[in-house]
Amino acid sequence: MRFPKARVLDPQPRYTSTGRLSSYSIECFHDGLQEHRELRSSELDILENKVQALLARWDEKWQKVCARQEKEKSAVYAAKATEDAQKQIFDCEQLLVAGLASGGRVDWETLKQKKEFYWDTAQSDAILYAAKTGEPIKIKSLSRPDRPIRGESRFQPQLTWFDFLFPPLKKKKILTSHLKFEEAELAFESQVNAIEAEEKRRNQRLRNEQEAYFSEKAKYDKHRAAANEKNEELKRNWHNKEAQAIVEHAELVLNNSRYPDWHQIDFDLDYSDGEGILGINYRLPAPEDTPSIERVTYIKSRDELIERSLSESKRRKLYDSICYQVVLRSIYELFDADEPNAIDSIAFNGWVEAINPATGILHRACILSVHALKEEFICFDLSKVDPRICFKELKGVAASQLHQVAPVRPIISLQRNDSRFTESYDVAGQLNESVNLAAMDWEDFEHLVREIFEKEYNSDGAEVRVTQASRDGGVDAVVLDPDPIKGGKIVIQAKRYTATVGVSAVRDLYGTVLSEGANRGILVTTANFGPDAYKFAADKPISLLNGANLLSLLEKHGHNARIDINEARLAR
Repeated sequence: MRFPKARVLDPQPRYTSTGRLSSYSIECFHDGLQEHRELRSSELDILENKVQALLARWDEKWQKVCARQEKEKSAVYAAKATEDAQKQIFDCEQLLVAGLASGGRVDWETLKQKKEFYWDTAQSDAILYAAKTGEPIKIKSLSRPDRPIRGESRFQPQLTWFDFLFPPLKKKKILTSHLKFEEAELAFESQVNAIEAEEKRRNQRLRNEQEAYFSEKAKYDKHRAAANEKNEELKRNWHNKEAQAIVEHAELVLNNSRYPDWHQIDFDLDYSDGEGILGINYRLPAPEDTPSIERVTYIKSRDELIERSLSESKRRKLYDSICYQVVLRSIYELFDADEPNAIDSIAFNGWVEAINPATGILHRACILSVHALKEEFICFDLSKVDPRICFKELKGVAASQLHQVAPVRPIISLQRNDSRFTESYDVAGQLNESVNLAAMDWEDFEHLVREIFEKEYNSDGAEVRVTQASRDGGVDAVVLDPDPIKGGKIVIQAKRYTATVGVSAVRDLYGTVLSEGANRGILVTTANFGPDAYKFAADKPISLLNGANLLSLLEKHGHNARIDINEARLAR
């Protein structure tokens, strides 16, 4: 099926740091809509299904755009445009309710390739083809001439009384009639021979095309069966809680969510199977992308359409509501579709690409972040909540007015496609000849953490005072930052762990922050934090840096290191 204005590039393989093929990606463009998406999958067949679904959605959207461009400027159009504008605003206010009605369950049957094979090669005028399949059935028969009969009037001599008076004339006419019949018979034989030769040629072409048809059909059916089996395999792996399948399924859920045309769905996902955390970097609409027209009026005397926009206060309120609804709706759809119960919590970071009104430069910022626990979230009646208040109840962080696109720090940073990691957290890089941070001496690790934070804060004019190394859970470093706004006293603790860090360690740090009279506490580990740890720290002056964050900090200051949790466990 052709999709006007759409372009799809060739799929590109993606490799891990160890050179293993991990997945494929493909870029899709729609020149009419000015949209671009990059789709990913570990299987080419599943990737093809995703591309076809995206192109179909784009085509539906493009058809609406084309239809809108053809409308005439008239009072009827103005009334309809006003009705559409009001409906768009209403739809914006009902985004969450619409998501609750449709849910997030994936219909696996719709993902199957059910379309029958159709042979669409160049067809011959000499062959008949089946309408539904394009299968060559039989040749088009040629009409055959009638065999001449000697007794036909056209082969009889037309004799008159005069011919009987002169026998030679009679004889000549009779001879001429005989010759005429013989010529007709020779012509008939020649035509029949030509027709039989043509039908023989057509039958040969029919056999060739039938062979080609059934060969291509067999390939198509095999490909379709293999693609459908891949979907079944994905479904099985999803039920078995395999990390890659959890991510693939979550992508299907979010892509299947039906939003108004002005919202371009775009996101990045990661899943930590050890902690059951699904991380999402989600592209929220920019303020200028959301509906702003309230009414359209047609001025007949000037043959002009006048658009009246929402007031600035209404538009800002509507934009904030849209963002909070998208967050809650996305989390709801993912939890609702989580039949294997593989997702314990969702870390949602909402990003916006917008023009900075102060500089006029396009910038990208995380404007809201929330970490929702499933056991808490599923108890909410989202049909009755105020989206903004519900977001705050989940201890989400955001600026007071989202339309200002003020950046906030993500509660949990998504570390997807880090070139130093594989699925088992292998890291490509070296620190002191391939020292594994998760297995190094605990005192050396605490010293390394103190040293790297010295580099981090000394550049800002802060003073870092290190404490004596100990294993009693006390303070490993104290930062004294003279900055009057963001400065103060910061205490740092380092945990060289191979297991998930629970809430107790975060509680201990919070107690240390209070007892030290510090402004903030930082807990650094080589492992990851559990959902309860993030929840406890969400509304407190505590920063949690997992192994991925630590590696990024080391790299920032010129060090390349690796973390291998499994290797560290075996070494003990």
